[in-house]
Amino acid sequence: MSNLVVSNISDGTTSVGTGYVVNGSAKAWVNFNGTGTAAISDSLNMSSLTDNGTGDYTLTYSNSLTGVFSNIIACSQSGRSITQRAMAYDSTTASSFIMGTYIDSGSSQTAYDNGSNDAAVFGDLA
Repeated sequence: MSNLVVSNISDGTTSVGTGYVVNGSAKAWVNFNGTGTAAISDSLNMSSLTDNGTGDYTLTYSNSLTGVFSNIIACSQSGRSITQRAMAYDSTTASSFIMGTYIDSGSSQTAYDNGSNDAAVFGDLA
């Protein structure tokens, strides 16, 4: 195996340290449809989506992270209705995490299969 060691990457005008590229880039991301037969629409480093029930999904990485302490940013499209949709993540492991989508009616949240959901995962690859 060969290694290429550089301290900066440049496009000819702007230069950035490779540490920002290696440490500051998402190690996985996903867009998925949670309605009907839940399915990944597009992704990076995601091997599968499991529908665990209404508004409950397990997303599995193709290549694991070094541990459970990753930073996951998730969102769920709310549309233009008064009812807001929310997303949360839980049960992170080095190889997967669980996401939930909910309708927030102000005083309570109800699990809901939402059509457009996104997540980006930051951390270190194993």
